[in-house]
Amino acid sequence: MLVAAGVGSRGVRGRRRFGLAAVELAVALPMLCFVSAATIDFARVAYYEQAVANCARNGALWAAYQSNTAVAPSNAFTSTYTSIDEAALADASNFGTAPTITNASGTDASGNAYVRVTASYNFSTVLNYPGIPASFTITRSATMAVAP
Repeated sequence: MLVAAGVGSRGVRGRRRFGLAAVELAVALPMLCFVSAATIDFARVAYYEQAVANCARNGALWAAYQSNTAVAPSNAFTSTYTSIDEAALADASNFGTAPTITNASGTDASGNAYVRVTASYNFSTVLNYPGIPASFTITRSATMAVAP
């Protein structure tokens, strides 16, 4: 069997395949980078939504026990926090800017007292995506009955 000069087992065909792989990479790489960035932003949104919900819940839980002054001393409820804002922002220590905390209290239709804490955070994406706003507000509320 004769082999042409300069053409081995990989030969010209092997070099063509290498060139084709480079072209495919050049075409696919921008899409892979875009999908990776979108995945990272989606994960960031999920994380911040959960953290903002935790902030609202922590503030409401603290307020539910602290707002009834007759109960707090007797049930030995102790807290290291001194305000609703401080309790609510405990889970937001790694945020760039702290979420905005608002609270309200009242009574429901049955006459039971409740507290409502709302946490809001302005989220900004890493990249600007077509059709998706680059910045939006994540808002979560938690309502709890005041301890009897």
